[in-house]
Amino acid sequence: MRRFAQLMELLALTPSRNRKLEALTQYFAETPDPDRGFALAILTGALTFKNVKPAILRDVVLAEVDPHLFGLSYDYVGDLGETIALIWPHHGGTEPLPSLADLVELFNMTSKSELPRLIGSLLTRASINERWALVKFATGALRIGVNARLAKTALAAMSGKDLQEIEEVWNGLSVPYTDLFDWLSGKAERPDIDHTARFHPLMLSNPIDEGKDLEKLDPADFVAEWKWDGIRVQLIASKGRVSLFSRTGDDIAAAFPDVTESVFGDAVLDGELLVGAGFEPLPFNDLQQRLNRKVATAKHLADYPGFIRVYDMLFDGNEDIRALPWSERRQHLERWFEKNPQTRLDLSPVLSYRDWEDLSEIRRRGAAEQGHEGVMVKLRSAPYLPGRPKGFWYKWKRDPNVVDAILMYAQRGHGKRSSFYSDYTFGVWKGNEIVPIGKAYFGFTDEELKQLDKWVRNNTVASFGPVREVSKELVFEVAFDSAQQSGRHKSGIALRFPRISRIRWDKPASEAATLDEMQAFLTAS
Repeated sequence: MRRFAQLMELLALTPSRNRKLEALTQYFAETPDPDRGFALAILTGALTFKNVKPAILRDVVLAEVDPHLFGLSYDYVGDLGETIALIWPHHGGTEPLPSLADLVELFNMTSKSELPRLIGSLLTRASINERWALVKFATGALRIGVNARLAKTALAAMSGKDLQEIEEVWNGLSVPYTDLFDWLSGKAERPDIDHTARFHPLMLSNPIDEGKDLEKLDPADFVAEWKWDGIRVQLIASKGRVSLFSRTGDDIAAAFPDVTESVFGDAVLDGELLVGAGFEPLPFNDLQQRLNRKVATAKHLADYPGFIRVYDMLFDGNEDIRALPWSERRQHLERWFEKNPQTRLDLSPVLSYRDWEDLSEIRRRGAAEQGHEGVMVKLRSAPYLPGRPKGFWYKWKRDPNVVDAILMYAQRGHGKRSSFYSDYTFGVWKGNEIVPIGKAYFGFTDEELKQLDKWVRNNTVASFGPVREVSKELVFEVAFDSAQQSGRHKSGIALRFPRISRIRWDKPASEAATLDEMQAFLTAS
């Protein structure tokens, strides 16, 4: 546990992605099984304990500390683990804590009635940084600037294996990943994971540059579809079992039973999850009513029925067709729909256009009349490649003045918002760091404000008076009138009239915009 606590402390205190990567790589290389596997599970959000909840931890502490003092401390610190580590009145650090594997067994085997005594005993035995790491380990609420992608990148660096190979088998593995580490260390062959039991990394698009790309690209070589305003999903159907994954590989099937329970046929499909009756999509805000919920309520199922607009196929039955060109995969997909007519899946239509000018007009009308986000432009001969290969898929958004940015800081508002963190500073990637480009305090509903305030409090990594620095994980789609050069900002860019267009709960921070991409907005201003 001590080694894990040291790792956690280093990860929390260093802002450098490269330093985090180095620390993770070293830890996985030097720590024996199964402890490193349990650490990997915690870092990637794959390990939870049924009975260990924040409420139990609070009750344990409140039995030893004045409740008012704890409340004031927690409000000031903003992190449960840090508050408990600092306020626990019994000084420990003299007796070693159990290993991670032993802690997992203790938390899983101890009855709910006995958990408070166990937790109190562990907190007393632990040093300050071990207490903090222990709470993080028990609750899974890390907030240390590490995501699953970074952990997998460290595994690739440790082993020399390709990151894509690790991604390919990831969702078919189980904690504590002994078979994974055996393969990475050369003791065994790559785990043989059935394609129906795992998430397959998605193919992503690049923003189109109207000035450069359209001059080089032959419109006859490409097809176009609407860019649907939902969330990207992958659906896997095989032998009567249906799985549904978000773009980051999270299993969201339980939240959309109306979709998964109606699908039949064997395939791995790529598409957009939307809500609406009769395949008529409702606005994204309506879809948000069903996102971030473990289960769907009867009201949500009735008011916001889910469906998937499918635009690609990875497996046709058991046949892997990812290496085929888009045009042939489309034929497979159309034949599959003919054989398996669906009630919650429909086929994304291909748009007919003569040239780029014609498509631009279609895009403009679609945005004005139907509210489409824009169009997707795809090379007919493109295979399905994971990641973001250049030259194959392009997104041509309706409004160039929209950017995906990462929440960096939050500040308390004023007046009616004085008790909420409602003023948000956001930034974009500059190499491995995030630099601020603007601040916004409107564009969201009152309900979204409550969700954002809760997220900020639960994901604070540092406090500076009324300002909280948060874990760089939440993406905002920010709309703005124009961008201009500014010497006052580290990024060199300032946005005019920025507002939060929507909260991208589904989008990983790694896919937010870069400072280089912001240059296009300067040119357009």
